[in-house]
Amino acid sequence: MGRWEPDARDRLVRAALDLFDEQGYENTAVAQIAERAGLTKSTYFRHFKDKREVLFGGQDELVELLVKGIAGTPEPAGALKAVEGALVAIAVTFSEERRANGPRRLAVIAANDELRERDAMKMAGFSTVMQEALRQRGVPELDAAVAAELGIVALRVGYDRWLEVGGDFAEVARRALEEVRLAARDLEGAE
Repeated sequence: MGRWEPDARDRLVRAALDLFDEQGYENTAVAQIAERAGLTKSTYFRHFKDKREVLFGGQDELVELLVKGIAGTPEPAGALKAVEGALVAIAVTFSEERRANGPRRLAVIAANDELRERDAMKMAGFSTVMQEALRQRGVPELDAAVAAELGIVALRVGYDRWLEVGGDFAEVARRALEEVRLAARDLEGAE
């Protein structure tokens, strides 16, 4: 492939995943990823700030969409309805390409302590952003924290299910959030 061809970012992701499969994350260099994608190392760094980000790129866009989703939820919707709005808003980023690469991406993350830590930090960041957006709507601090954390659980459950079955991520996320809400309610048991 020529260096001028479009979709450099996707090519870099696919090349990285191929190399991580073949030789492991630790044994793969950025230069190898760029070469496999038919691009230069400088092109890699125009898309990703370091090697880890090839697995986590797009976080800024997700943060923006989460905030817009919460802010755009009509009043007087409750905190969980606003979190649903956030999960639905990020659905635009869940492409078939992302779904195809998802299981490989998760396997690389699961096999590496540094990447698991980075993934946990990413989710904590998403929770913090949602909490702040909920507080901006007037949701009390503790309610905002609980709703945001339930949203993160729903995001993880929804993502795993979406990888398995595909379809519209917005609908998968809505169902996951409802199941999480019901599970949280059931934790109290019968009175």
